[in-house]
Amino acid sequence: MTEPRLSAALQRIAPSQTTAMTDRATELRAQGRDIISLSVGEPDFDTPAHVVEAMKAALDAGQTRYTSVGGTAAMKRAAALHFERDLGIATDTAHVTISAGGKQAIFHALMATIDPGDEVVIPAPWWVSYPEIVRFAGGTVVTLPTQPENGFRFSAAELEAVITLKTRWLLMNSPGNPTGAVFTAEDLTAIAEVLDRHPQVLVMSDDIYAPLTYTGAPHATLTALRPDLADRVLTVSGVSKSHAMTGLRIGVATGPQWLIRAMEKLQSHSSGNPCSISQAGAVAAFEGPQDFLADWRETFRRRRELVVARVNAIPGLSTPVPQGAFYCFIDAAPLIGDKVADDGALALHLLEHGVAVVAASAFGGTHCGLAGFRISFAASEAQLTEAMDRIEKAVAAL
Repeated sequence: MTEPRLSAALQRIAPSQTTAMTDRATELRAQGRDIISLSVGEPDFDTPAHVVEAMKAALDAGQTRYTSVGGTAAMKRAAALHFERDLGIATDTAHVTISAGGKQAIFHALMATIDPGDEVVIPAPWWVSYPEIVRFAGGTVVTLPTQPENGFRFSAAELEAVITLKTRWLLMNSPGNPTGAVFTAEDLTAIAEVLDRHPQVLVMSDDIYAPLTYTGAPHATLTALRPDLADRVLTVSGVSKSHAMTGLRIGVATGPQWLIRAMEKLQSHSSGNPCSISQAGAVAAFEGPQDFLADWRETFRRRRELVVARVNAIPGLSTPVPQGAFYCFIDAAPLIGDKVADDGALALHLLEHGVAVVAASAFGGTHCGLAGFRISFAASEAQLTEAMDRIEKAVAAL
């Protein structure tokens, strides 16, 4: 049989290594193995009760039909409330769209705007899907390396050095996955001054982890600081991380109306509307009580301190203190080449010792001279303690 022909676009991308490792951990569990998965970015808390009740009520009311492609009117109003109250971005429903997760919003925005030859600046380490979506769209990834000693943040001067006339987008993620990097208001103000000199550059501001910062300062985002740049910035958010609704697949985005319309045009031919029941839950999530977030944030802070202390006590491993999100990006360079071939082999070694992590190379770590792995501390303290015990033993066994 002749091997099926896949599109050139599909052959330009690699599968997500985070989901691949999570799937492998699930397979091993099904075989009876005791695996602690720290590979996926998913809060381990229950979805808030008022959100669950809203979805039950929507089901009872028969809200199982198509909605508008870009979301219900109620959902768009709730998203606009979220952007203004939580991110400081004044917007309205004409500038808001709803998608099946933040990833879909990013995918549609890039697919709608990138042509072959367009360049997209992506700070590294990066979330695994950013470069793959750009490549699928036919764009060229321009890497902007960052380092732990700078909090994995790039400077305005470093950004300007990589911008060309072909630059179409800058992708930003703060707090960041996989590093927990948090850009300050001062950082963003300086970056905005660079953007002033390069009006062809659009900005993707991925703020999905905004509720989870540990700096004590308010979350800073570009459009809130510089509203005059709103016609060039797409801000993406959602309920997955803030309300433990990962499987319900609701993302929200606000930006210039021309881009919102383009994204909805593409969505009309891909998935159609987001899940009607999930939208009802997301309305309740944004419009309902938010006080539980302080407790969640404090729990994550304790877990962060536990993991950072344990990692930095293991010979050959080190990690900076992440300023947001729920990840530690761990440097294992002293082990690579001496004890193990590369960080992919190290991740497999840890999996054999019962802990699923994701190699740093999956996040573009090699572009920054970094080798190691990312772990999520969105797990109970008991699980994290046991996982760190296993990691310590696994490293000692190399």
